[in-house]
Amino acid sequence: MKHVLLSADSEISLYSVPDEVADNLRQYCCEFCCNWLYQSPNAAKYRVKMGDVIGVCYNEKDFIDYLNQYICKEASTLITTFENVYDTNKLPKEYITLPYFNF
Repeated sequence: MKHVLLSADSEISLYSVPDEVADNLRQYCCEFCCNWLYQSPNAAKYRVKMGDVIGVCYNEKDFIDYLNQYICKEASTLITTFENVYDTNKLPKEYITLPYFNF
């Protein structure tokens, strides 16, 4: 398990995820938000009507649920949320080099 940073235009959180996810974070995140949310029958609860189109409403916690329920055998977990930290430049120095994705 490795540490990654995730956010959804909100405070940045530190998660423990399987090594494969951490090493390919962008790929896993993009698969979730650009494909799975729109195509999987399991993602129907995230789809919302927005005028004449269907959009999706989700956050980084939903990505972790996706990993835990559908993708990985090892469970990903929240370690901490950095209060009032919305920019990686404001993180404690020991976390700045970790993989990061903002949804």
